[in-house]
Amino acid sequence: QVQLVESGGGLVQAGGSLRLSCAASGRTFSDYAMGWFRQAPGKEREFLAAISWNGGSTYYADSVKGRFTISRDNAKNTLYLQMNSLKPEDTAVYYCASEGSGSKRVDDSNFYAYWGQGTQVTVSS
Repeated sequence: QVQLVESGGGLVQAGGSLRLSCAASGRTFSDYAMGWFRQAPGKEREFLAAISWNGGSTYYADSVKGRFTISRDNAKNTLYLQMNSLKPEDTAVYYCASEGSGSKRVDDSNFYAYWGQGTQVTVSS
């Protein structure tokens, strides 16, 4: 079984930055693609970014492209999401996820088999 634990969320001013971390355990971290999603109250879970097993390929949602950067450190079994130029509409619970895969599309939640519990990000005006 895989366990994923997010950290780094909190309250930040609009225009500010946060770096989220996702610590993984339970299987060989470096063998699997990883992704970040978020969910705001009353809205569907939204894909943000994905990264291949070795970090060689990344893919971003249009809403965060140019502002967010996904990365991984396989030696530390940790996934990161650097978030810059944050906006109030970025307020949500942020989740990391590990490849399953039940889909061919990395922007589909069915691609991922394991999920963290989430970390709250709140961006104030």
